[in-house]
Amino acid sequence: MRPGVEDLCRRLGLGGAPLVRFTEGTQPVYAVGDEHVLKLFPGSAARDGVAEGRVLSHLYGRLPVATPQVRAFGPYENGWQYVLMTRLRGEGLAGVWGRIPRAGHERLVAEVGEMLAELHSLDPGPLEDVLGPGDWGAFLDRRRAGAVTQQRARGLPAAWLEQIPEFLDSVPLPRAPRRSLLHTEVMRQHLLVDPAGRHLTGLFDFEPAMIGDRAYDFVGVGLFVTRGDPELLARLAAAYGRTFAPAELLAYTLLHVYSNLPWYLRELPAPTDGTLSSLAEAWFGTA
Repeated sequence: MRPGVEDLCRRLGLGGAPLVRFTEGTQPVYAVGDEHVLKLFPGSAARDGVAEGRVLSHLYGRLPVATPQVRAFGPYENGWQYVLMTRLRGEGLAGVWGRIPRAGHERLVAEVGEMLAELHSLDPGPLEDVLGPGDWGAFLDRRRAGAVTQQRARGLPAAWLEQIPEFLDSVPLPRAPRRSLLHTEVMRQHLLVDPAGRHLTGLFDFEPAMIGDRAYDFVGVGLFVTRGDPELLARLAAAYGRTFAPAELLAYTLLHVYSNLPWYLRELPAPTDGTLSSLAEAWFGTA
């Protein structure tokens, strides 16, 4: 892949800049010198490349946390797409969380809540031609129809699987919610902080962005930012301006495009009674 990356960089006026591939991420991503990042999308994911370029262009300078500035995006060879963007400053929150004191955690999750409130307040209309799913109710129906199959494929034990249909039937989700721009994967791995870990300095990876119910964004928040800590989730929700019912958020967890309940059960504490209703409180309850 590197010769193609070097060729593309030459076309973009960055020939000869040092290239370092990042080890994380679904798609190939390279640091180009100290100032730029080049993200590549194969033909099978070309639409995601178009979407990320458009979303980042729409968002730049509009959130209280920095997002990459797009320098160029478009097609390359053989159906590939690329996004050339500025490189954000800061350290990954996931890597430094453990050395940040409790007060710092509280301050950071409040900043996440404020950031999400601003994101969800933006008009998503200009992005409707590139972001799905369109009809939110139809999306929920499709996800519900495949929920048990998806979790079974992930290895979820039968005792959990058999609860899913009844649990989803018990949770009313809006079929035509207020339409919000969603990141869909707000997690420590996609947030940057200053070297002292005092403030957020960046949010990235808008490849899976959608337009839909704002509660859907709190799946990643509860699982990967506050990680079942009710006090932190309460503080984040207060900064955001509202809370969501734990059952609603667990329903969206089961319906999320990338849902993997066995993984979450390995990562987060689970109630001893083994019920989805208790799991909702354990992961998404607030103090």
